[in-house]
Amino acid sequence: MLPEDRLIQIVERFEYLEARLNAGPAAEEIAAISREYAELKPVVAQIAQWRSVQEDIRQAQAMLADHEMRELAQDELSRLRAGLPALEHALRVALLPRDAADARPAILEIRPGTGGEEAALFAGDLLDMYRRFAESQGWQFQMLELVRSDLGGVREAMARIEGEGVFARLKYESGVHRVQRVPETESGGRIHTSAATVAVLPEAEEVDVDIPAPDIRIDTMRASGAGGQHVNTTDSAVRITHLPTGIVVTSSEKSQHQNRANAMAVLRARLYDMERSRADAERAADRKSQVGSGDRSERIRTYNFPQGRMTDHRIGLTLYALDRIMQGEIGEIVEALAAHDQAARLAAQGE
Repeated sequence: MLPEDRLIQIVERFEYLEARLNAGPAAEEIAAISREYAELKPVVAQIAQWRSVQEDIRQAQAMLADHEMRELAQDELSRLRAGLPALEHALRVALLPRDAADARPAILEIRPGTGGEEAALFAGDLLDMYRRFAESQGWQFQMLELVRSDLGGVREAMARIEGEGVFARLKYESGVHRVQRVPETESGGRIHTSAATVAVLPEAEEVDVDIPAPDIRIDTMRASGAGGQHVNTTDSAVRITHLPTGIVVTSSEKSQHQNRANAMAVLRARLYDMERSRADAERAADRKSQVGSGDRSERIRTYNFPQGRMTDHRIGLTLYALDRIMQGEIGEIVEALAAHDQAARLAAQGE
């Protein structure tokens, strides 16, 4: 049975928010009220559709008493009841607790793991893959930091991705991505295995994370040329060290002001992610049933180039479409991971 009391509460809250918006809330309240209103609107629409079908079923049942209308009522009942399970499932999904960070922009971090220069080249391939996927979704993709390797791979990459549902769709990408292929650096034609680490963090606002000025040290430095250094030659590169945790963030774009803003955004995201991870650890039993554990050391996916195969080890998904995947066509993977997590959370609720 669906929780009728909760449905009533949701509809009443939605109507209250709608009335507040129509009345003209204070400027500082508009963003929060509008965000909650937008989140509840599709849920309320699902509730209204479910209630409408329930009412149609009651009316069709009443028509069974009319001999002339009985056959028509039976057909109508069969049709309505056949569609009810899917409607109830959709409503249960809409009622699942939402990750408060789902609607936020994301900070994407990519670093090579084991495998030397080949790992750096693969890290660059992953960066291109996510950039193309973001473009296909109409999202904004902004590089915050990019350190190239000697052969043009990636030693470190950080990007900010903004758009509708960015973190909700990309949060399952965090972990170790493994590649099996003949490296460009290998003349003997042997298949090597290397890896890169991906982290997807929700962007944090200043109100989410308090960073007192005495807790950080800001250094300005020079980033020069190629050969493993930053891509931009500038005297305005900024390094911020968070003294309590030892987290170090750098940004090397052309504007020192923008570098500081970028570095602070990444630092807030990392501290916010640490706090979320700490809270999640308290629900460790629940997390075991979810694919989005966020464990950066977990090997989540293998890209096998000789066989053109991608395997996501968490859900056992294998696709023989590696060329398309590396071109950014990862929507099928993203949706499968979200659906798996959704099913696990529904099962945990006893559906």
